[in-house]
Amino acid sequence: MIALEHLAKAFGKRREVQAVRDVSLVAPDGEITGLLGPNGAGKTTLLRMIATLVVPDAGRAEVDGQDVVADRYDVRRRIGVLSDARGLYPRLTARENVRYYGALHGLAGAPLERRIDALFDTLGLAGIADRRTAGFSQGEKMKVAIARALVHDPRTILLDEPTNGLDIMSVRMLRDELRTLRAQGRCLLFSSHVMQEVVALCDRIVVLSHGRVVAEGTAADLTAQAATTNLEDAFVALLGAEEGTIA
Repeated sequence: MIALEHLAKAFGKRREVQAVRDVSLVAPDGEITGLLGPNGAGKTTLLRMIATLVVPDAGRAEVDGQDVVADRYDVRRRIGVLSDARGLYPRLTARENVRYYGALHGLAGAPLERRIDALFDTLGLAGIADRRTAGFSQGEKMKVAIARALVHDPRTILLDEPTNGLDIMSVRMLRDELRTLRAQGRCLLFSSHVMQEVVALCDRIVVLSHGRVVAEGTAADLTAQAATTNLEDAFVALLGAEEGTIA
């Protein structure tokens, strides 16, 4: 489970860019929680704080009861992260990239190779497992990054725009994998701009704007709150209400 209480983060010499402002939320185990918001809403900064890559200015964030600042090494062992910066090593093969991250988590030998094979079969990477990633398409790179995030079998998974660059069949495979992880009781926090993906995957949706939580609930809750018939119209209406509040 992920629990955030009054989390905040600002950037700049004078801390003038307030990326995240007083965000509190809970992402429970056995669910996919979606972060939905426009560019600059604070989604990526929020995920980076949970992943222990950025230290919060205020508030508290916990993963399975472990504080992301005081217990950051324990948190890192518990999470799998697909960031917006894919970070593959281009001179390594797909298998070598994933094997390296497995080794960082203490995996080795036959168990690690079996885990890699299973992930590559699921994600459709078996045919290119031993090719260098330098020549991969965006979708192929994304799938290797997903395998890397899951190689150590984490209980908590953070995904920042995971369907970027994927074709329709790859998106369907990813959906199936995420649903399987949810059924296993994992905690998944999923960031996306794609309404269709959010509706298809997320049990609960948190709408962010200007670093704040504007609304949260199921897709049905949000459409009811905004008095609309679909999530896209609800999203626009909720952001419009937030803009009016700021003004």
